Amino acid sequence: MTFCLGITVEDGLVGIADTRITSGNELTTAPKITSFDFENGHGAFFVMTSGLRSVRDKVMTYFEEEVAGLEEPYDRMFKAVNALARELRKVAEEDGPYLERSGLQFNLHILVGGQLKNDAEHQLFLLYPEGNWVIITHGTPYHIIGESGYGKPVLDRTLKYTDKLAFALKVGCLAFDSTRISASDVDFPVDVILYSKGSYKLVEHRFEQEELAEISSWWQDRLRALVHELPSEWIENIASKLTRVQRTSRIRAKAALAADVKKE
Repeated sequence: MTFCLGITVEDGLVGIADTRITSGNELTTAPKITSFDFENGHGAFFVMTSGLRSVRDKVMTYFEEEVAGLEEPYDRMFKAVNALARELRKVAEEDGPYLERSGLQFNLHILVGGQLKNDAEHQLFLLYPEGNWVIITHGTPYHIIGESGYGKPVLDRTLKYTDKLAFALKVGCLAFDSTRISASDVDFPVDVILYSKGSYKLVEHRFEQEELAEISSWWQDRLRALVHELPSEWIENIASKLTRVQRTSRIRAKAALAADVKKE
């Protein structure tokens, strides 16, 4: 399984991806983010994938060759996404039938984020295995491909499109940490990629577990402390009802026992 998270906020884009690769009983580490940084102000974008590694590698190899052969870089993000979709469909035609015979699905999902020179603003796209795509909008300014269940609560409760890029990165790392703790097939190292609004450049960094260990412990301790600080009047009301129920049950049990003894 994979954890790839793309976030779009007013200040830019955040991409976060784990590096755990599972193949049978083997565990390996490999990047799930590929970046494309063009010169002379043409812009930059990144690609994150979730699905069969063999399919991912073939699609990205085809796409990288496509990009390398361009006379001029793409000038709009949707053109780059359409080109990637063509390679995705090509690989689906080549490998899809053979995967199905082996009981496997062509299941590659892709997140693409960035800004090219003729784009009015940065954009985040979700590309489906069939090759169609959607733009991640301001209403829900993130999307997770792969293991999505554990990180969503953190993001849904905290993230807004108007948040700063640094805040989005914090929330994204907490979503990854929540997933890592609950899903055994998501783990460090974790790759982070940032795009700052209007910069046309990407910043990348890989975090090892020890680098974020203090943050993970702080978050866990703070959550426990907040639970202790949660108002408890409603709990006390339930506890008092439970006490009455238990007392009534004991009285009824004693009465039943006395009745049985009397019958004897």
